[in-house]
Amino acid sequence: MSAAILAETRRGTADPSVPDNAVARISAILDCFAGRTGHLGVSELSRRSGLPKSTTSRLVADMVGHGLLEREGTALRLGCRIFELGQHVPPRRALRDVALPLMSDLRATTRLSVHLAVLDGSDAVYVEILRGDSVPDMPSRPGGRIPAHAAAVGKAMLAFAPRRTFDEVVACGLRRVGPRTLTTPRSLARELERIRRDGLAFEHEESGPGIACVAGPILDQDRRPVAALSVSGWSARLQPNRVASDVRTAALAASRMLSSTA
Repeated sequence: MSAAILAETRRGTADPSVPDNAVARISAILDCFAGRTGHLGVSELSRRSGLPKSTTSRLVADMVGHGLLEREGTALRLGCRIFELGQHVPPRRALRDVALPLMSDLRATTRLSVHLAVLDGSDAVYVEILRGDSVPDMPSRPGGRIPAHAAAVGKAMLAFAPRRTFDEVVACGLRRVGPRTLTTPRSLARELERIRRDGLAFEHEESGPGIACVAGPILDQDRRPVAALSVSGWSARLQPNRVASDVRTAALAASRMLSSTA
């Protein structure tokens, strides 16, 4: 551990809302970049993380030195080291290795955008995205999050997740994300029951205006959700029945391949 980080650990804080150890403070700074692709300055990082500006400045300097952040003038962005480490997380690497060829085939067949996502708490987190031709400029990006109840990939996983996961999602609040987001526990429960029965999740402007998706769950040997694959396009043009079998085939193939490598 470097001298700067050790100093921050010893220094502590009297404010209970401010992280009081080095790992928590570094995590708070990294969290500031969640959902963003641009740059942030030290002042903005301090404001977003709740850390004093002097503390933020010291930690940022150390994180730049270790490749966790990169500096461009006075602005900062996530460093390549973060990406490199992420690629070596075993479950995610295996998932990407299996899913990418299937995603490429799915994009070529449908000419739609293809998403791969995993479930993290009450959110769906996008692991990989292959953009299609002439599809909406969607805000989704690798590493980005969306409430699971508001996206086809999220609903596909929730349908096969333990009951406690559904309860956690409801407890977090079913906030409206798009014009047709399901915002009541009863409507979401009915939708998840249908998905369990049919094996596919559909979305029509639930994650945003003009967006439609069809998603299939990637399940392990015990039929627990590992991830989900989806195709997305304009709601006025995407015909769910025409792509449903392709999505189902890709998701089932990914499930079989992951189970065989487990």
